[in-house]
Amino acid sequence: METRFERVKKAVEALHRDLDRYEKLLGSVGELERYQESGLWKEDFEADERGELPDGLRRGVLSEDGLYDLLEDISELNARMTLSRK
Repeated sequence: METRFERVKKAVEALHRDLDRYEKLLGSVGELERYQESGLWKEDFEADERGELPDGLRRGVLSEDGLYDLLEDISELNARMTLSRK
C-alpha cells in the first residue's frame, strides 16, 4: 500500500504543477482560437503557400492541421478534466 500511496501522491503533485502551467496559458489558448476563427490564420497560411513569408519563420501554427489538432486536443483535455471532477 505504501508504494501505491507514493505513486499516486507523486502523480497528483505532478498534475497540480502541470495544471498550474496550463491555467497560465489559457489566455494564449483564447488568442489561438480567435486567430483561427477570424480568418487571419487562413490568410497567413495562403501567404505562406505563395512564398510571401520569410524563410526562417517558424511555421508550426501554419501547418495545415497543427493549430486545428492542438485546439481539438485542448477541447478533449478540458472535457476530460470536467468529467474527472464529477
